[in-house]
Amino acid sequence: MRVLHIKTQGKLFRALSVVAALSVSLASCKKNAVQTLPQRSWELTWSDEFTGPAGALPDAAKWSFDIGASGWGNSELQYYTNRPSNAALDGDGNLVITARQESFEGAGFTSARINTKGNFSQSYGRFEARIKTPYGPGIWPAFWLLGDNIDVTPWPQCGEIDIMEQKGQEPYINHGSVHGPGYSGGGSITKAYALSNGRFDEDYHVYAIEWGEGYIDYFVDNFLFQRITPDAVTGEWVYDHPFYIILNVAVGGNYVGFPTSGTPFPQSMYVDYVKVYKQK
Repeated sequence: MRVLHIKTQGKLFRALSVVAALSVSLASCKKNAVQTLPQRSWELTWSDEFTGPAGALPDAAKWSFDIGASGWGNSELQYYTNRPSNAALDGDGNLVITARQESFEGAGFTSARINTKGNFSQSYGRFEARIKTPYGPGIWPAFWLLGDNIDVTPWPQCGEIDIMEQKGQEPYINHGSVHGPGYSGGGSITKAYALSNGRFDEDYHVYAIEWGEGYIDYFVDNFLFQRITPDAVTGEWVYDHPFYIILNVAVGGNYVGFPTSGTPFPQSMYVDYVKVYKQK
């Protein structure tokens, strides 16, 4: 998103795969793969499990809405609103962000984008969310982070960490990326992770990063598919300060292209929880 206004003896292990596996552009989880990572102990620092009555807006003490259209620097087509029809709790412990095809304030689609700016940010730690994503050509769900210094250090100098981005026309592929000075937009550092069976829109999956000084590790369902370090970027490393959280569903844009007659609407992203930890 650009900004502009393995099983062994009954136990499952998380892992850093061999260097060669990390060097390819598309990763996939092999059924009997075993990975091994340094032991990391975590302490919860922030969370939202989206409990509350159906139709309620997300907790205003945790989340704010971005409102408006104008493409958001990506030629997106939706108007982001703060209406319950675009973002609300479902009464079953989920936040539902829904993209709709409708005429609204000059746009042909509506959706929602929420963030924790001014309410919560953190440098380093584990950021994770359990999400069931939408699908269809031109649908662009995302779970991502932005540097909280963005108001004084504009994008891409503030840094961006995309934990989950998906193209609705490829619902079996997840993308993890960073954008920074010298490697932003189409020049971002990125890697795709593909399910060997199934699609991300068919069930919930856990998307996470484990981020520390000099590294960002990317996970889907606790399988490490990418590690980004300062040596990997083509410009300045800008990931040593606090970042805040964003959840959204965009419609159209440079990354995914236009919706088609085969794109069903409405399309909803279900978020079971978002949790952030720091290392003990």
